[in-house]
Amino acid sequence: MGFVLGRLECESVNSGNSMARPLTKRQREIYTSIRAFIDQEGYAPSVRQIGRIFDLRPATVQQHLDALEKKGYLSRTGTANGLILADSLTHQTEEKRRTAVVIGTIAAGEPILAFDDPSGFVYVPGNLPSGKYFALRVAGSSMIDDHILDGDLVIIRQQPTADDGDVVVAILEDETATLKRLYRDSEGFKLQPANSAMDPIWVKKLRVRGKVVAVYRVRI
Repeated sequence: MGFVLGRLECESVNSGNSMARPLTKRQREIYTSIRAFIDQEGYAPSVRQIGRIFDLRPATVQQHLDALEKKGYLSRTGTANGLILADSLTHQTEEKRRTAVVIGTIAAGEPILAFDDPSGFVYVPGNLPSGKYFALRVAGSSMIDDHILDGDLVIIRQQPTADDGDVVVAILEDETATLKRLYRDSEGFKLQPANSAMDPIWVKKLRVRGKVVAVYRVRI
């Protein structure tokens, strides 16, 4: 298939703290939980997700995150899943990691209204070529035979064209979007699902928004 299928890791972006300031027991538990969540899911948990893990109110979680930020253990981007953990200086990388903004949901089934709901970011694998990337959450089961499942995150390389057989984000004439394999013929385009129970979509015109280059399994 040509996809990178796996798990993302969060790298250090700390600018100078050595994280020497001690943590309380609960702060350390929350920090460890955030680290484990990122290692497993490829993105940071939201305040509500942390609250559910520890049975804490959102305001209490915010207080613990404020303390972790002041002590140099994390920073925040302002988005729902925008926690960035900081490692000690000895574990920092000099090269800044690329990120892809999660801009919404893409249909792996019937087309839905084009995405526009930013909800955090994920890291782009270092082995992918240079370019602009974004991420989408998958809704539906039309691509299951390509191991793209409902709830997964797909990393998209932004590009206006694609080869036959590529899995693309296709924008249709009514401005709905869908995730399918692209094929051309004399009449237009065939958008082929990877699910034998579903029929292809035939259209005369479409726009390619980008090509799927990585898939990450997400459990919320």
